[in-house]
Amino acid sequence: MTMGRGSEEAQQPDERLVGPVVRRRGQVEETTTDQRLLDTREPADWLHQDPWRVLRIQSEFVEGFGTLAELPPAISVFGSARTRPGTPDYETGERLGRGLVQAGFAVITGGGPGSMEAANKGACEAGGVSVGLGIELPFEQGLNPYVDIGLNFRYFFVRKMMFVKYAQGFVVLPGGFGTLDEVFEALTLVQTRKVTQFPIVLFGVDYWGGLVDWIKKTVVGQGKASDKDLLLFHLTDDVDEAVKLVSKEAGR
Repeated sequence: MTMGRGSEEAQQPDERLVGPVVRRRGQVEETTTDQRLLDTREPADWLHQDPWRVLRIQSEFVEGFGTLAELPPAISVFGSARTRPGTPDYETGERLGRGLVQAGFAVITGGGPGSMEAANKGACEAGGVSVGLGIELPFEQGLNPYVDIGLNFRYFFVRKMMFVKYAQGFVVLPGGFGTLDEVFEALTLVQTRKVTQFPIVLFGVDYWGGLVDWIKKTVVGQGKASDKDLLLFHLTDDVDEAVKLVSKEAGR
């Protein structure tokens, strides 16, 4: 995922996507839809409107399902929004997007800049289907220009459903808290068999190695997970290997 930015960037934007709505300048609201849903400090009269929120949530599911239902087999790619063009991580994202398309997959990302943009760019320039699933944030950056099919969501949980439902696996490039969130959610879904035949590839041995060592020595070592849980993901530095891993486990 993908979505983590520092507080220095959390300033009021000149433009914000609110689901399908674009707000600019003086019409930009200070809070997001998710924030208003989860904020327990607001007046009670607003809480009584929660049943009506269900209709908006339902509409996001319907829009997502309707837009992505005929998507070809796809892989979701996650990574940092802070990755700069021209850096090794960005170039890796491009090669990965291109390799996935050549293997017969569409590419789904969070639709933002950085590694997400790189994967979308690689997919787009390779002639594949490039998908971006954006989210309303206080520091909105919009969908990158390499997205062919774009959806912008108000609610994180609806967006997360789309990442899993319409992908045959995840490839995770170096990233921050949003990326970590997607990694552990995917691992939990596979561990609990909510999804099956769902490969998860962590790309970047140096970047992810410390986390993997901690899982082995501490989480598994103290009995909080089992040895077989270490088989839920793969670690690699090779784009071709990453593509082969997701292709093999996705049954292609």
